[in-house]
Amino acid sequence: MVAQRPFLFVINIVVLTGIVMMMTVRATTDAPMFIFGDSNVDVGTNNFVTECGAKANHPYNGIDFYYSTPTGRFSNGKNIVDHIVRLLGSYQVLSPPPFLALVSQKLTFNRNILRGVNFASGGAGIFNDTGRVHFHKVITLEEQIQQFATVRENITTLLGSPKAADDLLQSSIYIFNIGSNELIEYPFNHSISDPAELKQYIANATQAYAVHLTNMYKLGARKFAIIGIAPLGCAPAARIRNPTGGCAEFMNDGAKLFQVSMQYVLTELSLMLEGFKFSLGNMYTVTMNVIDNPRGNGFKEVKSACCGNGTTDCEVGVTLCSNRDDYLFWDKFHPTEKASELAALALVYGEGSEYVTPMNFSSLAMYG
Repeated sequence: MVAQRPFLFVINIVVLTGIVMMMTVRATTDAPMFIFGDSNVDVGTNNFVTECGAKANHPYNGIDFYYSTPTGRFSNGKNIVDHIVRLLGSYQVLSPPPFLALVSQKLTFNRNILRGVNFASGGAGIFNDTGRVHFHKVITLEEQIQQFATVRENITTLLGSPKAADDLLQSSIYIFNIGSNELIEYPFNHSISDPAELKQYIANATQAYAVHLTNMYKLGARKFAIIGIAPLGCAPAARIRNPTGGCAEFMNDGAKLFQVSMQYVLTELSLMLEGFKFSLGNMYTVTMNVIDNPRGNGFKEVKSACCGNGTTDCEVGVTLCSNRDDYLFWDKFHPTEKASELAALALVYGEGSEYVTPMNFSSLAMYG
């Protein structure tokens, strides 16, 4: 039997601490935020990619968002980065808009990029070929960083000097949430019964991740808020393929290996690159604490999806639960808005190494 963990108690302390901290801290975190990653933090990028098969700009997605609008978020409402930005920023209540959306608004592009940009694309991964077989066209992490390079050039022109641009970008926060799609696609090209092969694959992925982060550092980034991989083996899409209904352990093993490997990679980068600071969120532990103790955390259902049965995408016509706050999972892989908010609180204000290390996201934002 898995030991019960009092996660709600931790979150309650976090909330109370956060209320006090926000009174004195949030006003000092006015720097732009730039978001990179996959569907967990996509806020509409793929709406602008015609050939992409990974889109959430249709009901029932967004049913609890403002005016029940399906924005492209893979959620019933806000996603985790919306909550992180709200908690960290003194003036923003949602993630900055997608780069491709800003590009389409040429007259206000320069004004808006000074508040931050979201480059994340559902289906994207660390490797360039991730997501392309299943979704045809996604904005890869490499392409997202190229888009940021364009933004950097525009900021430099707008501010009138490289020094002013460097100062702004070095004080900015860079949120990354990527790597899940590598694990989701792993069984299609690898043996799920070979631990050594999985370990090597994760090592390769995190080394490639390190290259991307180094490229961002060269472009001026200094404060990296990295969100780890959740226990994907316990997602509805994984459980439904298990005859026992239990979690797919190889996927969970991969998520745990990813966390350990990223800790090593980020520590190495902080030693090699002057001024490189990071905060690594442990989404595996955050999520497993809820799965192990659902009612203690205010959830009634942590195995099945609110929208769909775990095998289909969330769209009109599939089953839809009436109380989304009872569910951990919105669809076959993504959390509900409530689950995302709890996770964001843990990452932004959590203390100790169980949820975030070596500092929480709010401490990272204040650094320097």
